[in-house]
Amino acid sequence: MGDGLEKQNQSPDEFSENDIITETAAVVHGEPLQDGNGPPKVDSEVEILHEKVTKQIIKEGHGQKPSKYSTCFVHYRAWTGSTQHKFEDTWQEQRPAELVLGKEKKEMSGLGIGVSSMKSGERALLHVGWELGYGEEGSFSFPNVPPMADIFYEVELIGFDETKEGKARNDMTVEERIGSADRRRMDGNAFFKDEKLEEAMQQYEMAIAYMGDDFMFQLFGKFRDMALAVKNPCHLNMAACLIKLKRYEEAIAQCSIVLAEDENNVKALYRRGKSRAELGQTEAAREDLLRAQKHTPEDKAITKELRLLDEHDKAIYRKQREIYKGIFGPRPEPKAKHTNQLVLLWKWLVALFSRLFRKWETEKTD
Repeated sequence: MGDGLEKQNQSPDEFSENDIITETAAVVHGEPLQDGNGPPKVDSEVEILHEKVTKQIIKEGHGQKPSKYSTCFVHYRAWTGSTQHKFEDTWQEQRPAELVLGKEKKEMSGLGIGVSSMKSGERALLHVGWELGYGEEGSFSFPNVPPMADIFYEVELIGFDETKEGKARNDMTVEERIGSADRRRMDGNAFFKDEKLEEAMQQYEMAIAYMGDDFMFQLFGKFRDMALAVKNPCHLNMAACLIKLKRYEEAIAQCSIVLAEDENNVKALYRRGKSRAELGQTEAAREDLLRAQKHTPEDKAITKELRLLDEHDKAIYRKQREIYKGIFGPRPEPKAKHTNQLVLLWKWLVALFSRLFRKWETEKTD
């Protein structure tokens, strides 16, 4: 089953088949940036796929398109056309959706038409008429969609399995499902070594899709350990790429998924601590890094990050001291008082008359 769980005595920055650090990265698969709460504004040409489905490409994909009955793994956001209300977001849930083309639910048939026209890695905006969405009655449970509502989908095709490559996930045994996920993980590592980072991230996410929460909930004992030995390295590899891309909040989320299963995972603690430090969350970062150091006290990468945190704190203290000094300024020196010369002259005259008067009084008495 691949390379097994990561060794705890390995440096958090050390490369292994299960755990990849990227030094250079351009564009890596991940959550798209959002401008406002509604569907993204797209300037590309409108492609008519069906009488009720149009598509505009946001980002080009690569390779072939899926055929009928392919198992597709997608991320998407969905909005109602009239109210612009977002009612579903798999990126936010951090769980790709699985769509078998030609076998999708009725309300997903418009989405299926759009996905069938896409290549792996492609991201597009779909406009689906209500007839191929939630229909005349809509949905009043989850998701909540009004009657006769057109739908906008921002969708990305992560990847797909052709029917000839194997069974659908639900028809696989536990061993087959974990094995398929592990092959995706290894494919991701191979893409990464060729610096095809977008394709690598897609493979990791497809591997994770094989082991969703519903599947993991059913596993116990050795089968759960086997699944985590594949799933956790995929999350950590994605976190490493996200750190290099300075997408620290997403990296924190990936590490937190691993720590929910393995609270002492050194790599997850290290990467989450590093990401929190970059976001200025110094106390939380120090807590993660100290926990990691407790398990690997000789690790140089962890020691370096803790030292950088201390230096950061000292720099902040010096900066604050300079700011306060600039606000209040140095203590002013007392200024010399300029004595009024007329007052001095007056005092001299008073003293002189006083002496003369006393002398006159003395002489008068004699």
